Order: sequence, then C-alpha cells, then structure tokens
Amino acid sequence: MNVLILGASGRVGRKLVQYALKDGYDVKAFVRNPEKLHAFHEKLTIFQGDARSREDIFNAIKNVDAVISTLSTDKTTTLTDSIPLVIEAMKQENISRIITVGTAGILNSRTNPELLRYQSSESKRKLTRAAEEHEKVFRLLEQSQLDWTIVCPTYLPDGDYTGTYRVEQNRLPEAGKEISVADTAEFTYHQLNSDKFLRTRVGICY
Repeated sequence: MNVLILGASGRVGRKLVQYALKDGYDVKAFVRNPEKLHAFHEKLTIFQGDARSREDIFNAIKNVDAVISTLSTDKTTTLTDSIPLVIEAMKQENISRIITVGTAGILNSRTNPELLRYQSSESKRKLTRAAEEHEKVFRLLEQSQLDWTIVCPTYLPDGDYTGTYRVEQNRLPEAGKEISVADTAEFTYHQLNSDKFLRTRVGICY
C-alpha cells in the first residue's frame, strides 16, 4: 500500500510514519519543513510542500492508495484551506480512503444530543476556534463521496504507548479524559485496513 501522510512531522504524524514503515508500506510524508521529520528509510519519500497549495496537494496525492491527515489548526486556517484541495485531488485520482485526526469537540454531546461537544456544557474549553475548524472539515467530508473516518481524541499528552483504550462511534466514551499520542496514532493507523468506522467519527480515550 502507498500511503500519503499529511502533517507527517507532527506528534501523531511521526508515529504514523513509523507504524506504516514497520509494516512495509510505501510512505509519502508531506511536510513543510523536512528537517523536522529526522527520518530516512528506503520506503519513505519526503514530500516538501504547503498544504494550502493546490499544486502541492495534487502532486502529492498522485500514485497513493490512501490519505491520512494529521494537520492541525495551529491558530491558522491551514486545515480548512487544505482539506477541500485534498478532497478534490482524491476525486481526480480516484482515491477513496481518507483518515483524519480531529478533536473530541466535534463528537456528539451526551448532555445535549442535538449539539456537538464543543457547543455544549460537556466541553470545558472556553476557546472553540480549533473545534470550529475541525467541524468544517467534518462537514466537508460528510458531503463528499469519500470513505472517510475522523479519529477524535480528547486531551492528547505525549504519554506512553499502552495499546489499551476505548473507542465509540460519534461520541466520546463515558468519562474519557485523555489518550496518548502513541495510542491515538496506533488506532488511526489501524483504520487503513478496517471498514468498521467508514464515514463516521470515532471518539478515543482511556
């Protein structure tokens, strides 16, 4: 399998690169600054580009079988600028599978089922900008014909790998507080070969 990983130099992205290379996949790592990845492997191609550039996205998506995006909001509109380009390029290249890492804020609220968590009393965060950006991505994917999955971690410290966590479709598992980067990356990576959560969001926590 040939996999494109957007945001490959980030915390989750670097772990995803490691998991995919370990399994023998061909990995195209899309990064703005290659020096941040610090990786070399015969099956790794580092693609330097700007996720907001139509040309860069279209060139990166050629000859891949699936896309994983770990792009963050990072106080910019990079995420919402890039995803429409990704969707368009995937359609052109006849690629259907995309997995993104979002936030638990865009899961359905337990206390107010008609709202998303970030819109309800369930969320303790005062700033909602990041969640609003991730919701825009969710709505874009929802309207697309792609086979998408959005992995939605709650508080995301680096932490240790455990391999033991809880997941729930469209909601955060009861009393979920946090999930490590390594465990989030593992679950995200496993979605490449799973159709259990197609076209849905997945809450993940301990």
